[in-house]
Amino acid sequence: MPVLSDLTAALASGAVRVVDLTAPLSSDTPLLELPPELGQTARFELEEISRYDDRGPAWYWNNFRTGEHTGTHFDAPIHWVSGKDRDDVATVPVSVFVAPAVVLDVTSRVEADPNFLIEVADIEAFAAEHGPLPQGGWLLCRTGWSGRVTQEEMINRTDTGPTSPGMSVDCARWVAEESPLQGIGVETVGTDAGAAHSFEPAFPCHSFLLGAGKYGLTQLQNLDQLPPVGAVVVASPLKIVGGSGSPVRVLALIED
Repeated sequence: MPVLSDLTAALASGAVRVVDLTAPLSSDTPLLELPPELGQTARFELEEISRYDDRGPAWYWNNFRTGEHTGTHFDAPIHWVSGKDRDDVATVPVSVFVAPAVVLDVTSRVEADPNFLIEVADIEAFAAEHGPLPQGGWLLCRTGWSGRVTQEEMINRTDTGPTSPGMSVDCARWVAEESPLQGIGVETVGTDAGAAHSFEPAFPCHSFLLGAGKYGLTQLQNLDQLPPVGAVVVASPLKIVGGSGSPVRVLALIED
């Protein structure tokens, strides 16, 4: 059966559409913020090498500097202490980077409460309506947070600290240990809720998922263009030897 020929024909005809889920990467891209006594990720920077000038008359190119976990990025298991003996970015199986996805939409609940936490019951209700979660697939959490494009909006500091939606401790544990999923994707600056520093354990999505050899995608956009089920995600990080993560271009294939 000419599966790949059918796919290329569907792409050419528009029957299958490519949706970019990636946030622009620039010096304005929001960053994770940690307490000041801890190490911080680097803001994205371009350093011009030449631009059709005496440094290089026929070419334009740049050096760039940034953190592995800047902007839309991929979390490898080795990123967290619970996964310290697991895969780095360069050794994650390539099959991980092309996988089915489902989209759980909780935007209305986040509008009412920016600290909203997804519970196991929310995922079970989704599966009851749309069918079983995909084996080896992504759970993409649509919260509306991608509309926040500045550092201040994304981190959303309040009297209690960073404020953004995420998963409860029990939900993160369930996704890691009981679900057929390979990981989660979020619109926020990291896979955990803003208040997750005070959870037990702290940052449970990182702790449980990465400890279980699963993965995270962050700062996704355009999830509103995806159906609840049926999308295929292509997420291609840089093959950084020893890397704990990487900026990633995330695309979704959907049938129109």
